[in-house]
Amino acid sequence: MSQKHPVIAVTGSSGAGTSTVKTSFEHIFQRERLNVAVVEGDSFHRYDRESMKQAVEESEKGGGRPISHFGPEANEFEKLEELFRSYGQSGSGEIRLYLHNEQEAQPYNQKPGTFTPWKSIQPGTDLLFYEGLHGGVKSDTADVSQYVDLLVGVVPIVNLEWIQKIYRDTAARGYSAEAVTHTILRRMHDYVHYITPQFSRTHVNFQRVPTVDTSNPFIARDIPTLDESMVVIRFRDHRGADFPYLLNMISGSFMSRPNTIVVPGGKMGMAIELILTPLILDLVAKSKK
Repeated sequence: MSQKHPVIAVTGSSGAGTSTVKTSFEHIFQRERLNVAVVEGDSFHRYDRESMKQAVEESEKGGGRPISHFGPEANEFEKLEELFRSYGQSGSGEIRLYLHNEQEAQPYNQKPGTFTPWKSIQPGTDLLFYEGLHGGVKSDTADVSQYVDLLVGVVPIVNLEWIQKIYRDTAARGYSAEAVTHTILRRMHDYVHYITPQFSRTHVNFQRVPTVDTSNPFIARDIPTLDESMVVIRFRDHRGADFPYLLNMISGSFMSRPNTIVVPGGKMGMAIELILTPLILDLVAKSKK
């Protein structure tokens, strides 16, 4: 980790809601006028869209264990580790973009589902912000987490995570419910071995727990709203949190353990900003000394 060039990562699996947390971070960066190098986790996939389809088909031949976007076979963990290490030392590193759709691809005159060329981060940024699947991942060949100064986990209970993924992929991406269910099953080995262990390494976890029945996520008609949820926030080091202040500021919150505060789901964005703003500003202040 670096005192000079901070690295902040938000990590969570597909459908976990990391994009919602990313919005809260953007509010903090804008309000505090921070110049941030933003990195999307998808840009460190190993294959473009068409090549990934072929790689999955090849891996499933003969009953073999399929590869997935959760695991090392389909990702450049070593390059992500090198980016975090390099940025922490010099404030720069190699990044690229994954172009998800026509709108993103058009300015680059490329097809959706492809990558832009690698390029160096421009000097002068205050910090690096990563949002994606693997901000705290470890594998046999890489340890990304060792170079992260602030690691934040976004971890809805697994049934809610699956509901969000099924709803998003069927409504927004046109997949059938059966196809999305197959993807969930195909990814399960990598989910257990590479996604969930990250949440034991995070500095802060935000886990959304619905207060409505989600016992069968595969027949759910809609996603429970924030107001139909509570958010369990766990700190790795409770000494870094001002719990009396948070309890006073967030109506309806309570402590469930010495390192855990529970807040109403509708207060999630507010809680993120109250908790993370001082942590981010502390990192930036130390980097400028």
